[in-house]
Amino acid sequence: MVEKKPITPSEDVLNPKTAAEKLTKKKAKEQQDELSEEDQQLVNELQMIVDRLKEPSTEIHQSALENLRNIIRSTTGSMTSVPKPLKYLKAHYETLTGLYDSWSDPKNKKLLASILSLLGMAYDKGDKRDCLKYRLLAGYENGTVSEWGHEYVRHIAMEVGAEYAEKADEDDKEAETEQLLNISLEIIPFFLKHNAEADAVDLLSELDHHELIADFVSKETFERVCLYMISCSPLLAPPADLGFLETARKIYHKFGKPSQCLPLSIKLGRPDMIKEDWESCSTRLDKAQLAFIMARQQVHMPELIDDDDDELLACMNNSNLSKNYLDLARDLELLDPKSPEDIYKSHLENTNIDAALDSARHNLASTFVNAFVNAGYGTDKLMTANADGNEWIYKNKDLGMLSAAASLGMIMLWDVEVGLNQIDKYLYTNDNSIKSGAILAIGMLTSSVHDETDSAKALLSDYITEESNPAIVKLAAISGIGMAYAGTNREDIVDILLPIVSDTEITIDLSSIAALSAGLVCIGSGNSDVSTVILQAMMERMDSELNHKYARFMALGLALLYLGSQGTYDAILETLKAITHPISKQASVLIQVCAFAGSGNVLEVQKMLHMCAEHLGEKEDQLPQAFAVLGVGLIAMGEGIGSEMALRTFDHLMHYGEPYVRRAVPLAIALVCASNPLVGVLDTLNKFSHDNDKAVATSAVFAMGIVGAGTNNARLAQLLRQLATYYHRDADMLFTVRIAQGLLHMGKGTMSVNPYHHDRSLLSHTALAGLLIPLVAMINAEKLIITDSHFLLYYLVRAMYPRFLITFDENLESVSASVRVGQAVDAVGQVGRPKTITGFQTHDTPVLLAHSERAELATDKYIPLTNVLEGFVILKKNPEYQEEESA
Repeated sequence: MVEKKPITPSEDVLNPKTAAEKLTKKKAKEQQDELSEEDQQLVNELQMIVDRLKEPSTEIHQSALENLRNIIRSTTGSMTSVPKPLKYLKAHYETLTGLYDSWSDPKNKKLLASILSLLGMAYDKGDKRDCLKYRLLAGYENGTVSEWGHEYVRHIAMEVGAEYAEKADEDDKEAETEQLLNISLEIIPFFLKHNAEADAVDLLSELDHHELIADFVSKETFERVCLYMISCSPLLAPPADLGFLETARKIYHKFGKPSQCLPLSIKLGRPDMIKEDWESCSTRLDKAQLAFIMARQQVHMPELIDDDDDELLACMNNSNLSKNYLDLARDLELLDPKSPEDIYKSHLENTNIDAALDSARHNLASTFVNAFVNAGYGTDKLMTANADGNEWIYKNKDLGMLSAAASLGMIMLWDVEVGLNQIDKYLYTNDNSIKSGAILAIGMLTSSVHDETDSAKALLSDYITEESNPAIVKLAAISGIGMAYAGTNREDIVDILLPIVSDTEITIDLSSIAALSAGLVCIGSGNSDVSTVILQAMMERMDSELNHKYARFMALGLALLYLGSQGTYDAILETLKAITHPISKQASVLIQVCAFAGSGNVLEVQKMLHMCAEHLGEKEDQLPQAFAVLGVGLIAMGEGIGSEMALRTFDHLMHYGEPYVRRAVPLAIALVCASNPLVGVLDTLNKFSHDNDKAVATSAVFAMGIVGAGTNNARLAQLLRQLATYYHRDADMLFTVRIAQGLLHMGKGTMSVNPYHHDRSLLSHTALAGLLIPLVAMINAEKLIITDSHFLLYYLVRAMYPRFLITFDENLESVSASVRVGQAVDAVGQVGRPKTITGFQTHDTPVLLAHSERAELATDKYIPLTNVLEGFVILKKNPEYQEEESA
């Protein structure tokens, strides 16, 4: 065996400092050896120039600096490496900065400062911002700021932002901040010219002068600048978020784009701007296009239209919605009515369900399914098939008869003339339930459309004010008038409702629904008269009355007044503290979540999550927690990343939350994904629909209906059929499954209940309220929707709207045009003309659009009057296209 010697550590290992020095010397020697002949020559040349600059003669300095500048400019580095002159000048950086300080000739100093500014970009130590410092010393006028190229300009912009943030805190630095703004105004044109619109907006935003971008944009760049500013808006803190929208609107206005200004004016909630957009239209067709957008958003301003222009008024009133919807149905061959059995497909279910079912409950479910499926078609197999329709109504009991008669309003939806004739005969019956149903049907029939005769008010107001009418008739009339006039802000309607809200002699359910209807009529307006009356009513009612299951709708009516206001409710919250009953907490949570609906405000979401995390005792009111869960969905729904995070958060709440929190989670998911059946969401809800807690399962099943509403999603249809089999012995659960099936096939698959439209950029307040009311009721489904208050489901009528694209020619006659329909692609901040849709198919209009789809014209034959092809779009013939054709 060979004896192994112990290894002794060398001197280098024992002394790291010595080792490091040796390594540095070795590297320097290697580098010198490695330098090619060409590089060595460059190093020597740079050394010689620096030596010349050290000499006292100013004339030598000038020629040396010119020489140095030319060397730097003529050598380009690759994308991954630094240009060689910059690399080898590192050793001389300190020397050159010292020379700058010692020189006196201003011209040479400027030249040297310009070079030092470039070197400062690479070799600045300790965050001294030498790049910016020397650029300011060298001057930046007449485009000199861009002399070293794009990366250099971006670096300066970054340093300007950092410097401004530091200086802005010091009050006495006004002159310096002005200098920073001036250099920025030299950088902006360079950015815009080189497809860096986002950088230009960001720079001005850092300097708190984003409005100045409007002075620099051109015909080529304004679209991309505005798109970037609009998409940034939800991510900014107030007031910058609205400031960005105002600037984008100003730019669109400058380039004559009223149809792009209008959605921003609506978002800003400014009627004066809407009026300005209307007046800026150069043609009557442009006004007609704006009227269509306003009608979809339920912004009703007939005062803008000349008295004799009935055609424009019809566009704003949505008068032809029913006709166009039926034309679409004819094109898609959907006019044949469907029966509930066509939806249930009981033959595919493995059980003999009817044997175990309460027949009145089964008929009630069929009433709703029939109403949802045949909504807007004017014909069905239960109510309109027989000469009188009474046969089906009498197959229901008590309040079921109300829902059955009311279903006519949904079947006849938007068709006021024909619908009123159909409903009229039920108004004179002696049965109060049927009469109430007919009254509610009138309110549903006229929702989303405005008729000149104001028929809803004419027919319903007497039923509300007449003392002798029974409570159920009044309740239906109050609900109906709220549905019919939601979002109109009409004082005459409010005057009818407020006396009922404040009357403590009548039952709390009438007062609560009156408060809800008043909130709907004045939605988002912050109307102080209405809020005062509702608060007064809460204070005057006894605790036993405020415990009523309908009292929450009084709180919701108050909250709807502040929908989307993002503030302005502090005084109300303070007043609510004076009420000792738990309803004050319910109302304050609802007000806060409604105020920030769709804003994506992270701080508000966190506040609601803190509330959800509290563990309450048995006796405490758990409704505020449930409303906080809905609030998370409500606030996050408008913004993609926020929605994804909210869905992930709901998973945690489901694991760790209190019972009321858990039952609200599926409903909050439904809010985030209304009419948007994502596969992951369906799987989650399907899992919850088998939960041990029946209330959670009920919420999940209803949520599946909302998520799939109007989509005919085949996968969801199969899941619901399986649930019908699973719950065939549980009448309540089966009722909910049937409702979900009806929602899924809403309008035979042509409708949406998602409150976002106009390429998911506009939130319809009335549609959101229509979605929110049934969801708030579903938190205690066993007390409300499943027992006797099923008519609350009809509030969904406010959220229902066809998801079509219909194109009109210049005479406002429908015309077929070739369009591509595909998944929307986010083109914000992309250079050039990026594709806005992917995986498209080409169709002829009219076509249906899913929630995440977008359409664009497939030919150049027409020019659309709006950039978003959705709903009603007017097309102008393209004059250049005809020339090509004849050529």
